[in-house]
Amino acid sequence: MSKIVRFNKTKETNGWLSNMSAHPVKNDNKWWLTTEALFQALRFPEDSKIREIIRAEKSPMTAKMMAKKFKDLMVVKPCDPQDIEHMKLMLRLKLIFNKELKAELLATEESLIIEDCSSRKASPWGAKLIDGVWVGENLLGKLWMEYRAELTQVTC
Repeated sequence: MSKIVRFNKTKETNGWLSNMSAHPVKNDNKWWLTTEALFQALRFPEDSKIREIIRAEKSPMTAKMMAKKFKDLMVVKPCDPQDIEHMKLMLRLKLIFNKELKAELLATEESLIIEDCSSRKASPWGAKLIDGVWVGENLLGKLWMEYRAELTQVTC
């Protein structure tokens, strides 16, 4: 893997890889404006009114901030195994309900996919470019690459 596909802001190249991108998904017969909103909501109990409060937000960043307001009520903690499973679900739903993105993902071929967090607070979901080296867990990038590998096996 020598080529790097990096993403940061949704309006930039490859911004569709971000949970903040404006790609709606459906889960449990409810539409969500973004995977970020659904991802944040899944951290709360299934019957929680907080899920609907988050779903009602128009902006993915506002949905994220709303979830942070209620962090003491989260039943799924950020980056724990269930949270990572939820992120895997987000990627699948994004491609199921936005079919054009499957070709975009496959077009990344063998590239290293990185959520570029260089210009913001460090996150286990991404990595920072420090002195020419990507530093960080890059969980979201790794999950995209795993899913791409699965899709490649299916389409071959």
